[in-house]
Amino acid sequence: MADEHPPGSPGTSDSPDSPSRPGSRHISRKRLIQAALVAAPAAMLLGSAPALARNQSASADRPLTPTPYCDDGDDPTPPQMEGPYFKPNSPRRTSLVEPGTVGTRLTVSGYVFGLACKPVAGVLLDFWQADNRGNYDNVGFRFRGHQFTDSTGAFRLDTIVPGLYPGRTRHIHVKVQAPNRPVLTTQLYFPGEPGNSSDSIFDPRLLMTMSGDGTGRKGAYDFVLNLPQGPTDPPDPGGSWQAGKVYAAGDQVTYGGATYVCLQGHTAVAGWEPPVAAALWRRV
Repeated sequence: MADEHPPGSPGTSDSPDSPSRPGSRHISRKRLIQAALVAAPAAMLLGSAPALARNQSASADRPLTPTPYCDDGDDPTPPQMEGPYFKPNSPRRTSLVEPGTVGTRLTVSGYVFGLACKPVAGVLLDFWQADNRGNYDNVGFRFRGHQFTDSTGAFRLDTIVPGLYPGRTRHIHVKVQAPNRPVLTTQLYFPGEPGNSSDSIFDPRLLMTMSGDGTGRKGAYDFVLNLPQGPTDPPDPGGSWQAGKVYAAGDQVTYGGATYVCLQGHTAVAGWEPPVAAALWRRV
């Protein structure tokens, strides 16, 4: 599994002395917004609750905002260093909790989107993290596991809140790979952590949205991959046919440059367009 790092990115050290520094690019509207996030007062960052990509929408006159939202194509979820403790061949599982596991229970869930804000099925997510005491298992596969997004692009991981690794704020590592696409290696962070302000590679764009109850904590994060996608809606073929309109037998409509006559009365719905509804329409 090859990492996808931008020019000038670090190697595999998990040391806070090796910050991720993306290569220079054009200054876009989103870059300015991201700079404002980084420059915001620490208290504001620590208490922030990032919005999720699933709650964002695009319009013809307003581009989408930066990751962790879906965006207009030049800022997918940012990569971060792999660190020294990644191990390949982790077991496939959605729960890292084993009998006798100590620690505050945590569920991390979300979706994986492409650049057009459409969910992506079958995406590989490989998670690894420290245990309750901040230690990584380099012999076995405790707190390591991979899974795939379902048909809706969703994932869910049951684990614990990781302990503090020396020199770092609290974090979870993850590799994300759409089928036949490069690997995104990054990290997820927890809002409200004192170490966020002193960790040199902490990125507020990678903050999870957190909630909690009496049984544990819940984190949510939506990944946006650098994955081109077609338009969300199919092109309009043109014509007089309209979904939602009531048609009677004998009515005529145009669709895609052709004329059709209604064979039986009905209320039109998407999926019953004249070319694909031979029981309802006949081309004339």
